[in-house]
This record gives sequence, structure tokens and C-alpha cells, in this order.
Amino acid sequence: MEVHLATSESALDKIGPVLRQLRPQYDPQSLKAQIRQQQADGYQLAYVEENDRVLCVAGFVVSQKLAWGKHIYVDDLVSEESHRSAGAGALLLRWLREYAREIGCSQIHLDSGVQRFAAHRFYLREGFIIASHHFSLSDP
Repeated sequence: MEVHLATSESALDKIGPVLRQLRPQYDPQSLKAQIRQQQADGYQLAYVEENDRVLCVAGFVVSQKLAWGKHIYVDDLVSEESHRSAGAGALLLRWLREYAREIGCSQIHLDSGVQRFAAHRFYLREGFIIASHHFSLSDP
């Protein structure tokens, strides 16, 4: 298994089906359009590939905040459904940790839906802590 940064259209085509398992509201074209729009604001995609098959994808941004300093915020993290618990997610998180250190980030953050118990077990096992509650307004 190897980790790559998605920097080409062909990479977006390869990772799209896996990313859509987490974000099914998008069709292939609208997903690519949304990704391109977010990339203008610094969004990046890393993915784990084995034998030309994408096993896991993480979409993230590098940012600065008063509360966290320079950090990585993981917007999207999904393993291909048939390959969950096979090590690809853990490999991608290790890569994100190394990348964060390389670029001078002091923290990695993510949110996870309250109903995603398997994901929570995974994040806790990988050393994440539940540090806050996330509040939102859908119709401000």
C-alpha cells in the first residue's frame, strides 16, 4: 500500500468512487467540481492505493487558528467499504501525521458524525481524543 497526493484529473477520477461512499449526495461531475472549488482554498486529497485500486481517501486543509496554531483539518476520511479494517486508514493517518510534522503543524483535527460509532472507535484507537462538541446552524 502506498500513499499519494491527488494532483491530476486522473487521480480525481480514481478516488471519486471511494469519496462518494462518504459523500453520496454528489454525482461524479459535481464531486469533481466541488473538489476543484475547494482546492482553490487549499483543499488537498491524499489516498492509499494498492494494485491500482484506491483503498482510502482523506481530504484535508492546512490552516492556522488562534486556538490550534498551524494544523491540518481533515474534512473527509473514508476507506473503501470492502477494505475497511484492513490497515489503509491507519496508514493514511500515519502519513498525515508525518506530513503535519514536515510542514510544521502542531495538531490534526477532524469532526465525525455522532452516529459513526465504528469511525469513533477507529479514531480513538489511532490516538485521537474527543476534545470538544461541534455546534452548527443549518439555516443561518
